[in-house]
Amino acid sequence: MTFARAHILPRSGTKRELLRKKGQFWTPDWIADVMVAYVLQGKPGRLFDPAVGQGAFFHAAKRYEQANSISLELLGYDIDKDVVNQARKSGLSDGDLRHVAIRDFVLNPPEETFPAIIANPPYIRHHRLTVEQKQNLSEFAFRATGRRIDGRAGLHVYFLIRALQSLAPEGRLAYIVSADICEGVFAHALWQWISAHYRLDGVITFSPEAAPFPDVDTNALIFFLRNMKPMTTFPWVKCLKRDAKNLISLFAGKTHNDDEGLQIFRRKLSEAIVTGLSRPPLESAHEHTLGDFATVMRGIVTGDNDFFFMTACRARELGIPNTFLTKALGRTRDVIGETFGTDDLKRLEACGRPTQLLTINGLRFDQLPTSIQTYLKEGEERGLPNKPLIRTRNPWYRMEVRKVPPIMFAYLGRRNARFIRNYAGVVPLTCLLCVYPKSDALDFVERLWKVLSHPETIANLSIVGKSYGAGAIKVEPRALERLPLPTALVQREKLDKFIHPRQDVLDFG
Repeated sequence: MTFARAHILPRSGTKRELLRKKGQFWTPDWIADVMVAYVLQGKPGRLFDPAVGQGAFFHAAKRYEQANSISLELLGYDIDKDVVNQARKSGLSDGDLRHVAIRDFVLNPPEETFPAIIANPPYIRHHRLTVEQKQNLSEFAFRATGRRIDGRAGLHVYFLIRALQSLAPEGRLAYIVSADICEGVFAHALWQWISAHYRLDGVITFSPEAAPFPDVDTNALIFFLRNMKPMTTFPWVKCLKRDAKNLISLFAGKTHNDDEGLQIFRRKLSEAIVTGLSRPPLESAHEHTLGDFATVMRGIVTGDNDFFFMTACRARELGIPNTFLTKALGRTRDVIGETFGTDDLKRLEACGRPTQLLTINGLRFDQLPTSIQTYLKEGEERGLPNKPLIRTRNPWYRMEVRKVPPIMFAYLGRRNARFIRNYAGVVPLTCLLCVYPKSDALDFVERLWKVLSHPETIANLSIVGKSYGAGAIKVEPRALERLPLPTALVQREKLDKFIHPRQDVLDFG
């Protein structure tokens, strides 16, 4: 089997921004062949694609039609007429596209249902939707599911709901989508509804080496679903190399031979929904989590780093007294290793990096030094009081406050998520999370940091984090508190004694 060259994505500039706005990421041929093989295995006669784009699924369907000597009618929607015209240039004929309508699938759906639906929906995140679009989509989702879907759901979430509604009885849906569909705050309500009404035939995840969209900052999954009575278990697959053959054998009802390119798990649906469908199954229950030993908070949101976060030299030029400055860290990449000390702070200052956060709290404007009053007036002239985050503060220049965290966490990284021991006494901005051990005892803090920095603990981040492209992971504060800590490490460092200390005394002897 041969595959066409993958569509090359723009990496930056206006073309990249247009890509984000429209959410158009074209499906590679080898992925399209797998998805088509699943939905067409029962020879349904009709295939519907609600987001035709450049026609990758139509091309794959025609290959399948020829290889299996079947007759197939192609139908579809798209909202972008120009892209459908590109599909013609890609080799699809007017006959192939005669049943493609320029139409909004979610808000103006077809009246009929289909035995086979295949989709790579537009990946448009919630902040790129208008208020009116969000309201219409929210109302649609509530009517469809009886549940309120959190407003942070992207268009691709509503696309899935509509696609499932459009399935004929026993119809099949193959759906490739970003991992946030089962990791976001809306995921639990969504998958509770899906798992109660539809059968999950399988999930395919991908290693970074096999990623369908290697130049995209998101991690893709494929879901295979049927409009049938749900089952309690399903195959969960991790694809390790770009090879369609074994995936087709596994999900198209053919004999499958074990292959080193696939990791296959038979999972309970209830466990997978709780753990997260994008995440591997938990090997065992964990006795301890980070939340047993520490609390987590996000770093400081300034509202305007350029104004409030400055170099030491700039602060001196402005005449701002040290009593109104807080040592701060603004970028993860400013931390070279797993510790950050006073020498690192001096290094940043020598390089001209900002390290001083303007912190004005508890004083009226007329009580402030003249130098600060002058600077704040500059901010007013620049319109800072009207910025979204700042306008909720009273006064507008009031700054968030954090205690100095003994440990910081680089929560969004590309294979470099790590816990950082803070010896410099800085507070982080939103680039880092603050980890506050439940004891201030220095020995306890050091032991906890040692456990957190261990490779076994770092590996567990995939259990609680949101996965992105190229191995990146993002972990929110409450999720980080659920991070499992290996029991052997906890016992070796005697952290377990902290949970049930005798007479409230910590003893690490």
